[in-house]
Amino acid sequence: MDDERLARQRVRALLAEEPDMQVVGECVDGLQAVELIERERPDLVFLDVQMPRMDGFEVIEATSPQRMPVTVFTTAHDEHALRAFEVHALDYLLKPFKQERFRDSLDRARRRLARELGEADPGLRALADDVRAARAQDLRLMIKSPERILFLRAAEIDHVESAGNYAVLHAGKDNHIMRETMQSLEQRLSGAGFMRVSRSAIVNLRRVREVEPGPASQLVMVLRDGSRITATCGLRELQRRLAGI
Repeated sequence: MDDERLARQRVRALLAEEPDMQVVGECVDGLQAVELIERERPDLVFLDVQMPRMDGFEVIEATSPQRMPVTVFTTAHDEHALRAFEVHALDYLLKPFKQERFRDSLDRARRRLARELGEADPGLRALADDVRAARAQDLRLMIKSPERILFLRAAEIDHVESAGNYAVLHAGKDNHIMRETMQSLEQRLSGAGFMRVSRSAIVNLRRVREVEPGPASQLVMVLRDGSRITATCGLRELQRRLAGI
């Protein structure tokens, strides 16, 4: 995440030589960085300190600590190094950095991620699963409008419905519109107790009050707010998902 094209190309080229690394996106400013982190949930991010709109430190402040990935700062100015480690950055790469220094930073990131995922200890792995579930519960979606940027907690959403190229998020008496596909939202919300019950609807299963039989072997889900959502999923799958939350 860097506003300099050549710097982004340099990092991408170095990562291309690492078979266990996959680039999920790149950004040219801090606001894009926050949005990408919220959407893609990467394990590792290379973050420039000085960027337009929001600098690297503001990106960290705008992102929940539970969702902030392992962070390596990259910058041409060493005066930011102390603050970088104060915000618990894994490493600090001073431009222009050499390939050996970059790989050393990657090795540190691998060791950190291995500890977080508990690869060497089944107990730690189970703990990591619990932590990921807790993070999912704290998931927030960034909703942009000309007037503001709203961070909406997934737990506040009752259901989501498709509206062409947009999605409408129903949260109590408020409706919020996002330009995002249902498939993408399904992936992001699945770990937070949501289920896609039809092509056009995703439901917060914690909001389901009862289920009624509908036409043509379909189901009608009645939510706590009285909303009625027609579901094309099977009853067995719905029961399994409800039992898991």
